[in-house]
Amino acid sequence: MAPDHLDEDEYSVAGISAVDIIDWRLRTFALYDAVRRIAATDPFEAHVYWRQERDRMFATHPASALTPAMKAEFSGLRTADYDPAFRLHAVLSAEGSGQEMNVQTGTDGVVPFVRLGTFELPGLGPLAVWRLRSYGGGIFLPFRDATAGRAGGSYGAGRYLLDTVKGAFHGVRGSDGAQEFILDFNFAYNPSCAYNEAWACPLAGPDNRLAAEIPVGELYPAL
Repeated sequence: MAPDHLDEDEYSVAGISAVDIIDWRLRTFALYDAVRRIAATDPFEAHVYWRQERDRMFATHPASALTPAMKAEFSGLRTADYDPAFRLHAVLSAEGSGQEMNVQTGTDGVVPFVRLGTFELPGLGPLAVWRLRSYGGGIFLPFRDATAGRAGGSYGAGRYLLDTVKGAFHGVRGSDGAQEFILDFNFAYNPSCAYNEAWACPLAGPDNRLAAEIPVGELYPAL
């Protein structure tokens, strides 16, 4: 969830204090910790909890990407109902590893990433997996699917699925030798810039675009 990625929350954004940003991050980590724990036995209930907590944080927290005027009219994020077909498991292959990606942002200059490999998702296609090369490290998985920019669909510039430096992570299963990442697209969320252009967001590049539709997760318009 937001502030969603590295360059958004380390600096003063729209007058948000550092203390409020730290509190948002701690609450986000706690949220995903609870989501992983609940999802181990009931992914549907984990999704209900995630939606409720996100709505509450967006509506009330001072580090929300929503402006005061937007909060006054906020009635909840537009999020699809849970569909177990989009809870997947994938091994991270080495395909494409070492590729560099430098993302130019309007507020924080160039943000560097290096590719860790690729998730091959049956019926959906491949998605590049990235590691942040600056502070904190972490795995970053943005994506843009065929619903992007369509009426009733998802945010046109894409969404985030994993961002471990912010706690957005669904877990793994299996042993080290055959470890699979849990990729639950029902928890896909919009970057903060979907709500407020004051925020700078790394978005999905060519290797993170799917021809298939992902009709779950957070959709758009977001409010």
